[in-house]
Amino acid sequence: MVRQVHSCRLSRTRLIRIAVLVSLLLAGCATLQTRVITVTSTPEPSTTTPTDPPPTIPAPTDPALSQVIGPFFFPDGYNPLTGLPVADPAALDRRPLAVKISNAPDSVRPQAGIAEADLVFEHYVEGDLTRFTAIFWSRTPPRVGSIRSARLIDLELPSMYGALFVYSGAAEPIRQRITESLFAARAYEGVTTGPPLYYRDPGIEVPHNLFAVPSAVWERASADGLNDPPDNLGGMAFSAAPPDGDLRAQQVTIDYGPDVVRWNYDAESGRYRRWVDDEAHTDANTGDQVTAANVVLVYAHHQPDLSIVENEWQGKKSYSLELQIWTLGPATVFRDGQMVQGYWMRWEEEAMLSFWLDEDAEQMIPLKPGNTWFEVVPLDFTSVLVE
Repeated sequence: MVRQVHSCRLSRTRLIRIAVLVSLLLAGCATLQTRVITVTSTPEPSTTTPTDPPPTIPAPTDPALSQVIGPFFFPDGYNPLTGLPVADPAALDRRPLAVKISNAPDSVRPQAGIAEADLVFEHYVEGDLTRFTAIFWSRTPPRVGSIRSARLIDLELPSMYGALFVYSGAAEPIRQRITESLFAARAYEGVTTGPPLYYRDPGIEVPHNLFAVPSAVWERASADGLNDPPDNLGGMAFSAAPPDGDLRAQQVTIDYGPDVVRWNYDAESGRYRRWVDDEAHTDANTGDQVTAANVVLVYAHHQPDLSIVENEWQGKKSYSLELQIWTLGPATVFRDGQMVQGYWMRWEEEAMLSFWLDEDAEQMIPLKPGNTWFEVVPLDFTSVLVE
């Protein structure tokens, strides 16, 4: 049996944004820099803008046996977020959870449950710090956290995955936009929802002690009539075959500023192991080191929003950042100890990111079946070392 997931129509708002982003891309594009090896530059965007979303790829005759599965057709029981069969197919009969997880200060590490996410987005917030939005669907960790407040990127991610949204709160302008969003009914704010969906660990300092219980969130969503699975989760393709080419990527170091993230490829497991500031990044629930089948650099325009003050200290204001992950931009995929450079695309508000070798969307970049970490960085970001 083949599972088909559907795409949705291109929104008028996104069409308007295309011209804005293309002009930014034409002004300059990110280049991977390395002090160890020479790496090919990230490809420059085209001077022409596609007018239509990439075409839907027809279903293979037998996707269960096909070398590449997805982006819109998956064998029954396969997770379109990972390209893997799930242990319990019933897990796909619910909505994904998009969970906002803290990454600063250092004391919030190790986080609980993050190693069990199907997808994780790491992104900048104010002060050159990073924060996570993790997407859970196929697995149910006993707890996730610590839970922190939403940012502007979280107006995009719950829509992309048709997800329930788990977060502690938000600056008032962002909270208002969440209230007006298409997923407003599916947003369970921690500070107003409380137990049993959320609890505070008395042994951890406030505000870093808020945790979510995924099973309770899914149960509440079912009671609210909001837990039907989305039908538009197509977009990514998967293949177990390693990529062609010889661009070695045994170690990828991303210097976000205060924190330096390093992904080391482990040939025995075929996965990347995550380190932060030279310490193994582990999961507080299990003690296991965080690993990923794929690590993807997503280059996107970062626009400060001077109407949203996230915090103020000694008269200095820190403003929210809008990470514009719509239309298209450069991307680098790391898998199997190799790197593949191309583009990410997202032409519809409720569509996932897809990955292509060319800006004309003629050939996809298949991900390795398994979980993926997306490292979102600015267009002009050069603090990446590939060895």
